[in-house]
Amino acid sequence: MPVKEIIDLRSDTITLPTEEMLEAIRHAKLGDDVFREDPTVNKLEQMAAEKMGKEAALLVTSGTQANLIALMSNTKRGDLVILEAESHIYWYEVGGISMIAGLLPWPVKSSAGAPTPEDVKAAIRPSDIHFPEPALVCLENTHNRHGGTIIRPSQIKAISEVAHTHGLKLYLDGARIFNAAVALQVDVREFTRHVDNLMFSLSKGLCCPIGSVLVGTCEFIEKARKIRKILGGGMRQAGIIAAPGIVALETMIDRLAEDHRNARRLAEGISKIEGIQIDLSRVQTNIVCFDISGLGMTADMFIAKLKEKGILALTMGENKVRLVTHRGIEREHVDAAIAAIEDIAKNSRAK
Repeated sequence: MPVKEIIDLRSDTITLPTEEMLEAIRHAKLGDDVFREDPTVNKLEQMAAEKMGKEAALLVTSGTQANLIALMSNTKRGDLVILEAESHIYWYEVGGISMIAGLLPWPVKSSAGAPTPEDVKAAIRPSDIHFPEPALVCLENTHNRHGGTIIRPSQIKAISEVAHTHGLKLYLDGARIFNAAVALQVDVREFTRHVDNLMFSLSKGLCCPIGSVLVGTCEFIEKARKIRKILGGGMRQAGIIAAPGIVALETMIDRLAEDHRNARRLAEGISKIEGIQIDLSRVQTNIVCFDISGLGMTADMFIAKLKEKGILALTMGENKVRLVTHRGIEREHVDAAIAAIEDIAKNSRAK
């Protein structure tokens, strides 16, 4: 009996490296990166800095590590950090902002992932002996919990003007920043020019097996390199990680448009199913979030029924489901997912 194909829509982190990436790993020139002697790492970091319009870059193991290093490099212990209330740093990074960095997160609510300049300004406390010193504003682009929504360059500029006027730095968790650039058909530097530093992920839509890259000034990256070492992130022959990253920057960015088209097709198909609510205006990149409370079941129950049909997804709350398109998900997989969701909804209405 043939094994049913699994359609994995849990995340773009489950992407596998291309054959070109695997060959690049095999043939990578290696050295000790702690001594800055790995030529492949050095090449990737130079490429990343140039692509982002910044002075320097640093390869790290993960997005969570990148964010933690950035938090520590931009602040001192006891400082206040302003971030969006649904941000990845606040929700999904195990409290490292407080436990390790020793910072006070100050969450600001927003309607679509981007706090307004007015909201940021209101969150900046005046100098007072009772208050921690505000030091940093963090943005996330695209925004995961808001469904892959894009913070536009004009919004980043407006927020940066508030932050910089008050002496704060602006950091961008740009794990999926290339999705934003491809969706708006603009150079990624339109997003990065107004932030002091940022990170982007290699291991999501760009399909690398591991790694993220921090980018900023030479001074920032030097500090970040030291903190990476403190956190146990100093790597030796890290060219095996950097090699697929080089291939990704050269060949994998433009193909993200295919993921966006598949996400739009998926969202439009789901929007026609009775009992499901979805805001199509928020399906801007490769993430599709929808509410299934009208089906009379929890998201966990819905996810379990999807799994029985060979489709994997994640919950984003009691009644909210997330699907993510990526390399390896084709049009026929999208149509199969729509059909499975429609069947689950139909059966729930029949009861």
